[in-house]
Amino acid sequence: MSRKTTRLDAKKVNSELLTLTYGALVAQMIKDIENIDDVNKQLERIGYNMGIRLIEDFLARTNSGRCMELRETADKIQQAFKLYLGMQPSVSSWSNAGDEFSLVWEQCPISEWVELPPDVRGLKYCNLLCGALRGALEMVQLEIHSWFVQDQLKGDPVTELRVKYIRRLEDAIPAGED
Repeated sequence: MSRKTTRLDAKKVNSELLTLTYGALVAQMIKDIENIDDVNKQLERIGYNMGIRLIEDFLARTNSGRCMELRETADKIQQAFKLYLGMQPSVSSWSNAGDEFSLVWEQCPISEWVELPPDVRGLKYCNLLCGALRGALEMVQLEIHSWFVQDQLKGDPVTELRVKYIRRLEDAIPAGED
C-alpha cells in the first residue's frame, strides 16, 4: 500500500506561519515593553531591518530592474506582497503630484486572526509593514514615509497603508574609496 501524501502550498504556509509567530511576538513585546508607543517604534524598526534584507531576495527572484517612476515602484510593491504574503494589495488614491499612493487590503495578511483588546487601542499592529517598505526602498535609493490611514483592527472597512515619496537618495561612496 502506498501512503497518500498531501502537498502543502509553501506560500500559504509561510504566510500563515508569519501571521501566527508575528502575533506571538507582538503580544510578548506588549508584556515586556508596556509602553504602546515604544512597541510601535520597535515594530517599525523590526520591519525596517526585514525590508533591508528582503529587497535583495526580491530582486534576485524577480530579476527586476530599476524603477524609473513611482508607479512602477508601486507595481513592484504589489508584486512583493503577493510573493511574500500571498495577498496583493490594490494601489489607489494617487496624489495629484504623483508622489503619494495607498495600498489597500480587504483583509490585511498579518492581522487576519487578530483582535485587539481595548487597553492596546493605540497599538499600530501592522507597523512592521511600514518599516519593511521603508527599509526595502532605502536599499534602492528611495526615501519614503509610510503610515496607516485605516485599520480593520480598529473598525475600519479596509486596511489602508499610505506611501509618500520623499526623495531619491544619492549613492554614497564610503570615505577613502574613490
